[in-house]
Amino acid sequence: MDSRKPKTLMEAIKHYADADNALDEVADSRWAKGVTCQHCQAEKPMFLKTRRIWKCSKCRKQFSVKTKTVFEDSPITLDKWLAATWMLANCKNGISSYELARDLGVTQKSAWFMLHRIRLAMQDENNGGKLSGEVEIDETFIGGKARNMHANVKERNLLSQGRGTENKEIVLGMIERGGKVRTMHIPKRSKPVLQKQIRENVATDAAIFTDELKSYQGLSEFQHEVINHAVEYVRGNVHTNTMENFWSLVKRGLHGTYISVEPFHLFRYLDEQGFRYNNRVNSSGDDIGDFARFKLVLSHIVNRRITYKALIGKEGETSETF
Repeated sequence: MDSRKPKTLMEAIKHYADADNALDEVADSRWAKGVTCQHCQAEKPMFLKTRRIWKCSKCRKQFSVKTKTVFEDSPITLDKWLAATWMLANCKNGISSYELARDLGVTQKSAWFMLHRIRLAMQDENNGGKLSGEVEIDETFIGGKARNMHANVKERNLLSQGRGTENKEIVLGMIERGGKVRTMHIPKRSKPVLQKQIRENVATDAAIFTDELKSYQGLSEFQHEVINHAVEYVRGNVHTNTMENFWSLVKRGLHGTYISVEPFHLFRYLDEQGFRYNNRVNSSGDDIGDFARFKLVLSHIVNRRITYKALIGKEGETSETF
């Protein structure tokens, strides 16, 4: 890594406070082979230094480093965008919009919108093929803790499902031992739902490990080992502890940092935690470093846009939080 590049949050804030440094970092991330016009793809556009934008000598249109990125149409300066990106990429339990608003001097509404735009850049669109080797699979419920419910609500939940799962969301996770994790927000724990996801995401030559849930029965094309949690949690190499540890990280962030998350947005928070987990170490098992994770997010900002209206106004969006 370039010795002049920041290694810590404090160094990043100081470094990107210089508008030229901030511009150069984003430009380098999206145009590694040189700046091209964002309207006609012509090479070597003119740089208008006083305005820090480019003008194409072919189509005569202007564009900025934010054009066609998650930062587009935002009046918030790049130094604040880069500080927010650094924090979200590297804070183990995430960062709340209230905390980010205080740190950057923006409104909570703006900070919330910024975080969701950065999460969009953290999503892995191609997934990198199917998981293989030894793959642990486990599902969990995400929702309010029973101790925080009114007594009558707690009793109703326990009576209806026995485990207090009413109004909770279900997420399925698969983790390749020594590799990456994948998560998805699912409607129910039925056999068709779970097995469809497993077959789409796990190679048939993989060894899979699950708990005793009946919905996992019938995955005959896999080498399938089951651990009965009523009897034991580990039997040799048969366990789902790695996946369960990841769920602990997710719930720590959701309940400790974000407090209240709408089910409609749950997949975004899962993607955020998955990004940090999947990019924590290199092939040698060493931490890749904060700058590398930050730079990886910046490399995915292009052609990813989401509007505030889309975040809050989609038809069918529930207003419930958990």
